[in-house]
Amino acid sequence: MPETPLVNEPLSLNPIRIIAGLGESVREAVMLFARWIVAQVVGAAHFTRFCGNVLRALPHVRTWARHDRLLPQLFFIGTTSVPVLAITGGFIGMTLAFEGYHQFRAIGQEGRLGGVINLSLVKQLGPVLAGVMLAGRVGCALAAELGSMRVTEQLDAMRAMAADPIRVLVVPRVVACIVMIPILTVVSNLCGVLGGLLITVSYYGADRDQYFAYSDAFVNWFEITQGLVKSLFFGAAIGIIACYKGFNCRPGATGVGRATTEAFVASFLAIIIQGLVLAKVLADIGLIIYGGVMSVFR
Repeated sequence: MPETPLVNEPLSLNPIRIIAGLGESVREAVMLFARWIVAQVVGAAHFTRFCGNVLRALPHVRTWARHDRLLPQLFFIGTTSVPVLAITGGFIGMTLAFEGYHQFRAIGQEGRLGGVINLSLVKQLGPVLAGVMLAGRVGCALAAELGSMRVTEQLDAMRAMAADPIRVLVVPRVVACIVMIPILTVVSNLCGVLGGLLITVSYYGADRDQYFAYSDAFVNWFEITQGLVKSLFFGAAIGIIACYKGFNCRPGATGVGRATTEAFVASFLAIIIQGLVLAKVLADIGLIIYGGVMSVFR
């Protein structure tokens, strides 16, 4: 007799097993989330303690202000970063001029473009872009340098010799960032202004007198001060975050690389968040000082 073909019967689904499996998955997800929350809280506590140690080390000027500790950091963070910031600022100013000229010309207000470009540069774009560039160049270098010192146990050797690594290594780098980044922001702003002037006046042939008149009318001392205040906060954030990531990196080359990446990402986020908060605070202060909104179309 011919054999009857076997028919695969569907497996019976047990509701109790399904519910138990879902419950186990939910429990694992909740545990992972709880561990992540605890890790973030612990990390925030460690970072706060690190910032406190840096603040307590600032009065020890004789330790961190020695010329062989502070001057090399000023040179590395400031002097060697000038070409990068100058190129960045100049190209940003030229890009704003290319993008905005035809829009302003359509309404017959191309002379006011100088006010828009220069106001945007000195208030927001200049400090933020300078901070981001320096977070990538300086922040990563500081994190990698201090991370390598931690991996090779140089930090432990300094502690064994009764030398405080915070005073000797961290404070000079943080102070150099706070001092030099506003200066580099000024350099970037000047190059951006020259770039916008070159394209708007020399390339497109806009009226030079109107360009300078509107720039002078809407870029006053308070607008310039806003950008410098932001750059001070950006410099402090880059220096402290980069040094913290380097001090707390994991062992090995992988740990140093991860600390470098985390230093840039954290510095970038800090710059963006600080820029938003400071923009609101300083805008409100400007309203109090001037009693109204200043506009390039008035």
